[in-house]
Amino acid sequence: MRIGTLAERTGTSRRLLRYYEEQGLIGSQRSANGYRDYAESCVDKVIQIRGLLDAGLPTRVIREVLPCMDSPRAIRISAPTEETVALLEGERDRMTERIRFLERNRDAISEYLVAVREAQAEGAPQTPNSAEAAVSA
Repeated sequence: MRIGTLAERTGTSRRLLRYYEEQGLIGSQRSANGYRDYAESCVDKVIQIRGLLDAGLPTRVIREVLPCMDSPRAIRISAPTEETVALLEGERDRMTERIRFLERNRDAISEYLVAVREAQAEGAPQTPNSAEAAVSA
């Protein structure tokens, strides 16, 4: 299939598909007229790539684990090297830290909203600075 069809079927821009190809994540054959021709299996592969990117994995890690994936949600590595294990552990730890950071930010916003709502309920004029002072108090 041509790049436009792959883009349409996966909801991925042509530009990103070319980038995935440059990164060695997908491959294509060139037809006589120079157009890229992608195999049907690229549809699932692009969907997997998108999911892994959404999960926060960089393309260098995706390039390592993609050959080990036989379904969109399973990673099966028959003979993992220490490098592969360390790479995945590092990415997992990085994601865990991002989750902690996001949770702290979510909690701070929640506290801010509580302070704003309390001030509104009391009828006091509320500005961001006074709500911020209420949160930090």
